[in-house]
Amino acid sequence: MRALFGIAALMVSIPPSRGFHYPEVVSKFRGNTRRITSSERNVESSYYAASPSPTALGMATWSNGQAIREYQDFLATGKSELDKEDDVPSIIVRSSNPATITPLTDAIFALGNGDDVIVLPNEALPEGRYPIYITVPPYELREFIQSLNDDWKARVDDFVFFSGTKVCGVVEPILRDFGMCRDTMSQVVVGFTMPPSGSGLGGVAKKPEDMACNIGADAYGEEKWAGETQSCGKWNGAVASRLDRNGIRCKSTFYREWRRAMWERALYDAVWNVVGAVREVETDHFQVAAYFEMEASDMMWELVNGLRGGLAVTLIYGFEDRLFSFAEIRGKDEPCELLDEMFDHIQNVFPGKSRMLWEYCNYAKDKKGLLQRSNVPPVPSELSELPSPVRQGNMRADGVI
Repeated sequence: MRALFGIAALMVSIPPSRGFHYPEVVSKFRGNTRRITSSERNVESSYYAASPSPTALGMATWSNGQAIREYQDFLATGKSELDKEDDVPSIIVRSSNPATITPLTDAIFALGNGDDVIVLPNEALPEGRYPIYITVPPYELREFIQSLNDDWKARVDDFVFFSGTKVCGVVEPILRDFGMCRDTMSQVVVGFTMPPSGSGLGGVAKKPEDMACNIGADAYGEEKWAGETQSCGKWNGAVASRLDRNGIRCKSTFYREWRRAMWERALYDAVWNVVGAVREVETDHFQVAAYFEMEASDMMWELVNGLRGGLAVTLIYGFEDRLFSFAEIRGKDEPCELLDEMFDHIQNVFPGKSRMLWEYCNYAKDKKGLLQRSNVPPVPSELSELPSPVRQGNMRADGVI
């Protein structure tokens, strides 16, 4: 233990490298041909989670009153345990546009007992008490909420929203505009597969499968998990019961903890897809973790600093190890993609100065022909090549160009 404190003390005396809050000694080590181990990555994660760099000091959590308000709201509930609701026949809301029905619609139906009802927005709702799963794509969510009739507005507390993956993205900015980011609102971070849709009305080739992976034990002998589904809010128990019945691990939490998990998943979706999509050869999530670790780490820490200062979100200890482990275990054959319709819900959701993210997105737009319909924020200087020592896959450890 004393050795770890000695390492941390040495790190403090070394200035950050490239402005991404990694000491030079760490950046040089991470650029070596030897892969960094999970335990080494944990040491770095704990150091940076506890010690913001001088450039980020002015953006620290205490500069944002949102964290205080959320904690006060949490205390005001007087609850130390979550309420648990049983899974019951439910309503699943799909897009009114047949061309934009998401795999999520069919996935949620497939996880039920066959007695759920799939409806269009503002259709008549049956009497009774049940969750209402909102499976419209995120780029239709704002219009969906704005167009709710009075009967549906009266049932807002029964809505269940989804975040995570290239299908669901981040919906917090939209929900916040309508006052729906609160402890009682039911939300889910998706940690299961979404097989290709069948009919768009509940038909799937096979049921969703769990994506959570056990990545070992912590210092206390407790199992560590990466990529697990998490739920919060009024219907968290119903969600967990539905998933557990189908062999999908689901952690029920209070909103404050759930929000951290949601932004952790958002970090993965944004960084892995953009770092891999700019390569000359097709790249999957596993390959980003294996061959472009330095770039992914630098971009992650830049975005983490923005989350801490802009949204009062400090990610849970060990997030970097979880994300890399998840990519190594589950990322094979998962293509790195930049989707125009999801850009504002995956990449363009992070606060602060996301310079490295925008450099890569602009490179993808100008040099790779991607994101042609997206309004990518500009960067100060035009790039003619990737702003990293590892360029276009020509330094991959396996020799592939």
